[in-house]
Amino acid sequence: MTAATTSARQIDAVVVGAGFAGMYGVHRLREKGLSVQGFEAGHSVGGTWYWNRYPGARVDSQAYIYQYWFSDELIQEWDWSERFPAQPETEKYLNHVADKFDIRRFFQFDTRVVAAIWDDSAKRWTVRTDRDEVVSARFLLMCTGGLSAPNTPPFPNHEAFRGQIIHTGRWPKDGIDLAGKKVGVIGTGATGIQVIQTLAPSVGQLTVFQRTANYTIPMRNPKYDDAARAALKAGAKAMERQVNNTFAGFDYDWQDVDLMAMSPEARKRQLDAWYADGSLGFWIGSIQGVLMDESINAVFSDFVKRKIRARVRDPKVAELLVPRDHGFGTRRVPLETRYYEAFNQSNVKLVDVKATPIVSFTEHGIRTSDGDYPLDVLIFATGFDAGSGAIARIDLRGESGQSLKDDWAKNGIHTTMGLQVRGYPNLFMTMGPFSPAAAFCNVPTCVQQQIDWITDCAAHVKASGRQAIQPGAEIERNWIAHHDEVANMTLVPKTNSWYMGSNIAGKERRLLAYAGGAQNYRIACDALKAKQYEGFEIA
Repeated sequence: MTAATTSARQIDAVVVGAGFAGMYGVHRLREKGLSVQGFEAGHSVGGTWYWNRYPGARVDSQAYIYQYWFSDELIQEWDWSERFPAQPETEKYLNHVADKFDIRRFFQFDTRVVAAIWDDSAKRWTVRTDRDEVVSARFLLMCTGGLSAPNTPPFPNHEAFRGQIIHTGRWPKDGIDLAGKKVGVIGTGATGIQVIQTLAPSVGQLTVFQRTANYTIPMRNPKYDDAARAALKAGAKAMERQVNNTFAGFDYDWQDVDLMAMSPEARKRQLDAWYADGSLGFWIGSIQGVLMDESINAVFSDFVKRKIRARVRDPKVAELLVPRDHGFGTRRVPLETRYYEAFNQSNVKLVDVKATPIVSFTEHGIRTSDGDYPLDVLIFATGFDAGSGAIARIDLRGESGQSLKDDWAKNGIHTTMGLQVRGYPNLFMTMGPFSPAAAFCNVPTCVQQQIDWITDCAAHVKASGRQAIQPGAEIERNWIAHHDEVANMTLVPKTNSWYMGSNIAGKERRLLAYAGGAQNYRIACDALKAKQYEGFEIA
C-alpha cells in the first residue's frame, strides 16, 4: 500500500459529478450502506442543468419521463409546469431532490477531481482534487456526463477579439445583457438552435455561422393544468415500466407500420401525424427503418426538407438551412420553436462557413473568406467532446499505472457496456462509450438503470468479501464486437457528427453509443447480475 493511500481519508466510494446520475449514485450507494464522498466542479447540484443556462436552454424529453422514479412521494409532490420545461425549472427540481433526500451534504462543491490512481496492492483508488486533497476509495464512480466537456475550435487570433467570447456550456449564472448588441453564434446543433431562436427577437444584429444544417422537429409544448398533472402522476408507475422497455427510454417506441406500402397520400398523412406530436417521437417513435433503410430514410428526409422550405421566405436562405450531406436522424435531431422564422427577420444573417470558411478573429469580430463581420459578443455553440471527453480529461491511471486517456488514444476506446473498462478495476461510469446513454436514450431512464446496476455490483463485491471487479478480456471483446456489429447495421456511421466522435480533431471515428436499444441493453445488464457477473474478474 502506497503512502498516499494510507495517509488519505478512507471511504467506500467517490462519486464525480452532481447531475442526474451523480446525485442518484450517492443516494443509492448510501442505501447500500457504503460511505460516499461526492465531488462537483460547480457551485451546486444540477450537472448539465447547472452549467447550461444559456438563453433558451430547455429539455427535449417530456417532463413526465425526465425525472427520478425511485420515490413515489417525490413524483406525487412535484408539479411540472409544461411538457418541455426550461432550464430553471429542471435545475430547481434537481435542487429539490438534493434537499429532500439529504444528498447535498455528501458533495464537496467547487472542487474538480484532477487525478485518480489505482493502487493494486491496496485495491483502492487514490483520488486527488484541484484543492490538493487526497481521498482513498474502494470504488470510483464517474458521473461526469456525456456532453459536459466543451469543445472550442482553435480559430486563429482569437485573443485579438476585444469583445466577449462565451461557450454555451459555461454560461455565467448571472447571465449576459445582449439587448441591442451585435451577436455572433457559431454552431447550429441542438444548443445553437435554442440560442438563435431565443436571441433573434432581442439582439441588435444576429450573425449565425453555420457549418452543417440540421433536420429539426417543431416542439409542441403545452402548459400543464392540475388535471393534466394529476393524470400524469396517477399513471407514473405504468409510465416507468413503459420507458424501461423501449428503444430509447421514452414513452414511445418503433411502430409496426409499412410506410413504403402506403399510397403517397396515406404516407403523407402518417408522417404528418407523427410530426404533429411535436416531440422526438417523429424520430425514435416512428419506424425503425428511418435509421436502417436508405429508402425509408429518404422519405423522412424529403418530408422535413419540404417543411423547412415552407417556413423560410428567402429561397436562397432556405436552401442553406436544408441539410445536404446527411439523412434525417443520422445526426442528433433537435426540437425547435420558430427557429426558421428567425431567418425571416432583417436583423438575422446566415453565413455558410463551408462555402466561406472562418479565417481568423479580428479586434472587432470574425473574418471569413468573403469579408469581416463586426461583433460585440461571440457565442460558441460548438458542442462537446462527447462520451469519452469528460472522463479522459481526468488523469485516470489503472493497473501498472497506464493512463486511460493514452490507452484509448493508442488502442481505441474500449469499454464493457459503457460501465467498466478492463485494466481499471472498480472504476465505473455512466453515459460511457458503448452504452445507450451516450446518445440514444432519454438520460434519466438510462442513468438510473446504470446506477442501479453499478451500486448492486459494488455492494455484491463488498458483501462477498472481495475487493475489486473488472471485465475479463473476453467479455469486453465480445461487447465491443456486438456494439460495432449493431452500429454498422444502421445509417449513423455514414454521417460525420459528435455521435461518431468526428467533431473532435484526432478522435477515433466510431459510434459512441450502443444502438441496439435501451431495453435490450437493460436485459443484458440484468443477465450479468443474475449470473453473478460471469465473465468479470473479481479479486
